[in-house]
Amino acid sequence: MAIAADYTEKIPNNVDLHEDRRLQRALESWQPNFLSWWDSMGPALPTRDVYLRTAVNVGREGWAHFGYVAMRDYRWGIFLADRKPDRRIAFGRHKGEPVWQQVPGEYRADLQRLIVIQGDTEPASVEQQRHLGATAPSLYDLRNLFQVNVEEGRHLWAMVYLLHAYFGREGREEAELLLHRNSGSEESPRILGAFNEETPDWLSFFMFTYFTDRDGKYQLGTLKESAFDPLSRTCEFMLKEESHHMFVGTTGIDRVVQRTVQLMLEHDTDDVVAHGGIPLDIIQKYLNFHFSVSLDLFGSETSTNVANYFTAGLKGRWAEERRRDDHVLTDDSIMVDAIVDGKPGQTEVAALVGLNTDLRREYIGDCQNGVNRWNRILEEAGIDRRLRLPHVAFNRKVGAFAGIEATPDGEVLSADEWERRKGEWLPTEVDRTHVRSLMQPVYERGKVAAWLAPPRQGINGKPTDYEYVHLA
Repeated sequence: MAIAADYTEKIPNNVDLHEDRRLQRALESWQPNFLSWWDSMGPALPTRDVYLRTAVNVGREGWAHFGYVAMRDYRWGIFLADRKPDRRIAFGRHKGEPVWQQVPGEYRADLQRLIVIQGDTEPASVEQQRHLGATAPSLYDLRNLFQVNVEEGRHLWAMVYLLHAYFGREGREEAELLLHRNSGSEESPRILGAFNEETPDWLSFFMFTYFTDRDGKYQLGTLKESAFDPLSRTCEFMLKEESHHMFVGTTGIDRVVQRTVQLMLEHDTDDVVAHGGIPLDIIQKYLNFHFSVSLDLFGSETSTNVANYFTAGLKGRWAEERRRDDHVLTDDSIMVDAIVDGKPGQTEVAALVGLNTDLRREYIGDCQNGVNRWNRILEEAGIDRRLRLPHVAFNRKVGAFAGIEATPDGEVLSADEWERRKGEWLPTEVDRTHVRSLMQPVYERGKVAAWLAPPRQGINGKPTDYEYVHLA
């Protein structure tokens, strides 16, 4: 059942917001708070307008409009994927029953918590990336940053709509708190640790959009399976937008590796620091950091909460309906990561409590695809070095491996040896200082900073040297 998007309203939407005046007024009263947050915590670089895509529909074709828009005037809207009238619950104890259009009372608190945690990540990444515009390596990259920012803002709107529409006063209060917490704040930090880390440079940004936004993809994928149909439809449309964020990360790292390779070949050296590049060793360290931090976002290897979410039908597995099992899992088991005899190993647990591990493994396999892609650049250049994902036990602060220190190969170290050697595997202050030294803005049309290769193609069929951003 398709509902056309209404762009005449103050809040663009395809949920017939005008038919619920109370909800409409509540969201319209939240809107100035959102804009105040955007002004104070959103992109800091002043711009006149930016060539952005704006969601205008949810269909497979023609869902977005591209054009210049002043950032503050971006039409953040509420869009749910088309409703499937005969959709049924695909897993858990309610498998086969019709999906829910309202929140069942017994699952109210759990559903609200899931929506709040997802909602909290969206403004957090905007806050983390607030100052990156000041060091953008090209207008193309600046535009991509701003596209990611406005869409994270829209994803916040998506979760706020659900909180307002389905969770009453408590939901409205939670929606306010989403604007009061701030990334890195000592008094009121964001809920998840990775979203309180700095994103101080563009290499970090590309790694974040590759690894951490990819975690977002998998979390949204589990919520897309939800028996609560409005949440499912919301996440289905968010996934469409999220793919661009990962594209920014994938191709950004492509371009960094390509430029490093060019400099290595041109100067016949692995150490490209003196030539204004980022050495493969530093790229690997940044990869190690962002991958390990993102693994922590999946939580502990075993979780009774996640087992309960699955059984209740609140949160499924990635690609749930393509799985070849009974989708109930009460009699199944899974091997999960664990400390065995003092070393990283595996142990068998009930499949239901091991669902975090199941999702993390899907994610790791997906991350490996990017590493393979970057390694092809090295291989095709005749360079025998390779990038790689570190062991799952490396640099972990959550789960089975939080209590140990391990090398990227999974070798357990004493705390003293870890302190002595961690600079071999994680960015040091010297590494970060070098990367920051390269972060000189390039705002001239068609020009690109010297530490990464130019993009291969432009946005929406435009040339790479298109004037994607008009600065104020």
